[in-house]
Amino acid sequence: MLAHQRQELILDAVRAHGGVRVADLVDRLGVSEMTVRRDIGELSRQGLVARVHGGAAALGRSSEEPGFAAKSTLRTDAKRAIARAAARFAEPGASVALSAGTTTVALAAELRAVTDLTAVTNSPRVADVLHDAGRTVVLSGGVRTPSDALVGPVARASLRALHVDVLFLGVHGLDVRAGLTTPNLLEADTNRALMDCAARVVVVADASKHGVVGLASFADLDAVDVLVTDGALDPADRPALADHVGELVIAAPLEEPR
Repeated sequence: MLAHQRQELILDAVRAHGGVRVADLVDRLGVSEMTVRRDIGELSRQGLVARVHGGAAALGRSSEEPGFAAKSTLRTDAKRAIARAAARFAEPGASVALSAGTTTVALAAELRAVTDLTAVTNSPRVADVLHDAGRTVVLSGGVRTPSDALVGPVARASLRALHVDVLFLGVHGLDVRAGLTTPNLLEADTNRALMDCAARVVVVADASKHGVVGLASFADLDAVDVLVTDGALDPADRPALADHVGELVIAAPLEEPR
C-alpha cells in the first residue's frame, strides 16, 4: 500500500471517529508503528489532523465537542493511572461528585472499592458503574450532550441544594490563561454548579488537555484544589500549573503485567 493510500485511510478513520490510536492503525494497515507515526506526522504537517499522544485526532475548533466513543479510545492507560491516583482523595463514607467524561468513568471504576460512598453525577455512564457496585448514586437530570453529560437548567437546579466533600471534574481543556474550558455553553454552566456544591475540587485531566482552549471558560485554575494528570505533561509546563492550582499530582504509570 502506498503512503498516500495509508494516509487517506487514516484521515477517513479520524473523520469517522474523531480520533484513532497508533496501535489500531498498525493492526489495520499491517505496517510498523514507525510508519504509522510518520504518516500521522505528514497529515499533521498538511493541517489535516492533530497529532496527539498515542494517535491522531480531528482538528478541534473551540466549539467542537468530541463524542464519548471517540475519546474513550485515546490515552486509556493515562486515564486509568490518573483515576488510580485520584481515587485516594475519596475516603470511606464520603460524599463525592463526578462530572461526565472518559476519565471520570475510569475513576468511577476505582471508586467501587471505597466503602459507604455516596456519589452525585451528571454522567449516566458514571452512575451505571457505581450503581452496579452497590453505591448510593444521585443522577442529575438534564439534556444529554455528545460527551454524555447531562446539562442545562434541570441539571443545575438538581445540584443547587447539594453539598459534597469532593468533586472529581473532567475537563475538555485547561490553560493557565483561559482556565478550565469546554466547547459546550450549557456544560460550562453545569460544571460551575458542580463546583459550587463541593468543598474540594479535584480536576482529572490527561496531559493532552493542557493548552486546549474550548469555547467557554467556567473557572480559573486558582479554583482547583488538586490537579491530577500524567507523566506525559511537559516538565517545562509543570511549574506554571503548580503555581496556579493548590496541588499538582503526576500519576505514576501503570505497572506492566508480568
